Amino acid sequence: MEDGRRAHIAIVGWACTTLCLVSCGAAFSHGASLSACTDMMPRHLRAQLHSPSNNYVTVHTNMSFYFPGDKVPVTVRSTRDFMGFLLQARKVSNDEITGTFVFIPPGSKLLTCFEDGDAVTHSDKSLKRNLSFVWKAPDQPVGDIKFFISVVQSYFVYWAKIESAIVAQRGQN
Repeated sequence: MEDGRRAHIAIVGWACTTLCLVSCGAAFSHGASLSACTDMMPRHLRAQLHSPSNNYVTVHTNMSFYFPGDKVPVTVRSTRDFMGFLLQARKVSNDEITGTFVFIPPGSKLLTCFEDGDAVTHSDKSLKRNLSFVWKAPDQPVGDIKFFISVVQSYFVYWAKIESAIVAQRGQN
């Protein structure tokens, strides 16, 4: 009788563990969680952070400056497939998220970290390499900005806060 109870407890424990792992994995297959907004770190179990200075992923724009209200094209290029990402523009002065994304590619969705559309994440696990976005600068001056992306290659491997060059603001008061 004791063996039957142990077997039952073991099966229930295994089932609970399996359900937890499946739900955690499924939760991020449709995009980053809001808990990643601040530090841009995926919340995967046992995920391994790799150096942000990699040679695989770049984020850049063809503009070296912008004016308040401008729309800025942003491209992400990778020499390796990746599944997930989180993209933001941040003020150089204080690292605050700023602006909104007004164009996003298929397989992605807008995220609201502090205001509607101020971040973009993946909406599915399809493999990605080259992505194009358009970011709209706030109408009021915010200063110089950089774009940051965190990329998840697999559930266990990711790069956090890969940064673009500075995009300087013009027309400040």
